[in-house]
Order: sequence, then structure tokens, then C-alpha cells
Amino acid sequence: MKEPATEHPREPLPLDSTAQILTRITSQLGSQLSLVSPNGTRRPMHRTRRSAPTLVAVAHGSRDPQALRTVLELLDRVRELRPALDVRLGHIELNEPLLPDTLDAVGRGDAVLVPLLLGRGHHVRHDIPLAAAAASHLRTRVAAPLGPHPLLVEALYGRLVEAGWRDEDGTRRDCAVVLAAAGSRDPDSDVDARRTAALLSDRLGSVPVVPAYASAATPDVPTAVRALAARGRHRVALASYFTAPGRFATVSAAAAPGIAAAPLGAHPAMARLLLHRYDEALTTTTPAHGALTHPHLLATA
Repeated sequence: MKEPATEHPREPLPLDSTAQILTRITSQLGSQLSLVSPNGTRRPMHRTRRSAPTLVAVAHGSRDPQALRTVLELLDRVRELRPALDVRLGHIELNEPLLPDTLDAVGRGDAVLVPLLLGRGHHVRHDIPLAAAAASHLRTRVAAPLGPHPLLVEALYGRLVEAGWRDEDGTRRDCAVVLAAAGSRDPDSDVDARRTAALLSDRLGSVPVVPAYASAATPDVPTAVRALAARGRHRVALASYFTAPGRFATVSAAAAPGIAAAPLGAHPAMARLLLHRYDEALTTTTPAHGALTHPHLLATA
């Protein structure tokens, strides 16, 4: 008869193998726990794999062909900063694609509408939330307008420097800046512009910065320039508080007595600000800025 094979005692696992086994167990346990909600029920698989909500940038629209090119360049910068994010464009008027068409093309899922507008006003309070509400196939959030915000001020400062503003201008008693904006009948729009003007003044070293408007509000740029001259501020630069080129930006620049900065456009700080507003909307649950709310409007920042 054949003798039974002698069973050799197993050698103990080395410490590094034991650590590897514990790591695998911990990883698998974490994966399983992620499928369980706090009340002990299993989470649906599709929720754990959901991609980030689509970012829908909402531009006003303009008959100036440079406006569309500028906005598209800005969104390309946003995609460079976050390549995996689905970024789309919709217009309120004048340009295609219009916002409702963009929302229809997104399909089912989640979307964050980020206004490419610089303050509160009718479009932010009503038009954009209503478009979101009409897209009943989507779960939507509406982000805050771009301004006021320090990143916006960095873009304004950068455009002024490109136009010829020098740091030593901030020490001159005859220098000032007019912040040229579109204008709105909404009083909160003026509040936002004045807040941005104050932030820009701080950035420039306490140089006086006065908001002026191309429509719907006062003062206009020539009136603001005359008021500054009456105070001894004869060297006046114009900061263009416009997202992209257009009629209002052109008219405002033509009224500038000194250097006139270009619109904010695709400045790197603008791309970062768009993503900031997008991220902010995802974590905000309380409506703000008086925007309309709807059953499927998850949050308004």
C-alpha cells in the first residue's frame, strides 16, 4: 500500500501579505457599504453611477457675431479645466441654440443652468427659471449670476491692465474708472454693479470706480465721466462690465475719454468663475436672489 502523503505545515503569511489581504477586505467592505443607505436599505445602482450634471451656460445673445465666438471660446476654457464635464450653451434670445432647444437636447438627467449674466435682473429672476421649469424631463438647478465675485474683479482688472492701466495710476489723484454695464430696471442689478465697483476700487488701490449704464438705468457713461471731472478726476479709464462684445459694449467704449478695456470674454478667471457657480449650485438648497422655484427646481444659488 502506498503511504499517505505527509502533510507539511503551512508557513505563516508574511506581514506584507496579511496587510494586502486586510486592504482588499476593507476595500470590498467599503464598496458594499456604499450601496447601503443610512436607513439600511440598498441604494439603486443607477444612483451610484450617475455622471455629473450637465453644465448649461446661459448667454443673453447678441447680433454681434463676435459675441458668439467669444462665448464659445470661454466654454472651451471651461472644458479644459474640467474635461469630463458635459458643457453646453443656450441663449435667451437672438442666437442659436436657444435655451429651450439646448435643454431638450440634454435628454433626461440633471442639469445646472449657469447664467452668463453679471447681476440680478429679469432674465435671472424669471426667464431662466421658467425655461428650467418647462424642461420637465430634467432635474435642474439654476446657479447665481456671475457677479458680484472676486474672480470677476480679477477679470476686470486683467482687462484694464491689457488696455494700458498701470499700477502707478492707482496713486494719482486725477485718475478714476467708470464701470460700464448694460443696465436694468431691477434695483438689485444696480446694487450688484455698485458692489462690483467697490471691489474693483479696492483691487485698484482705492481708485474711485463709478458704475454707469448703457440702458434702463442712470447715469450713462458720459454723465459719469462729467461727474468725475467735476471732482478733479480727469484721467478716466473704462472697465467693460460685459461678458462679450456687443452693441452696449461698443457704445460704452466709444464714450470713454481714456483707455477702454475689452469685455471680460474668455479671461481665465471667467472660466474658473463659471465652474465655481456650477459647484456652488450643486451644494445650495435654499433659493436666493428672489428666483422662482418649481417642484423640480432643486436649488437656486
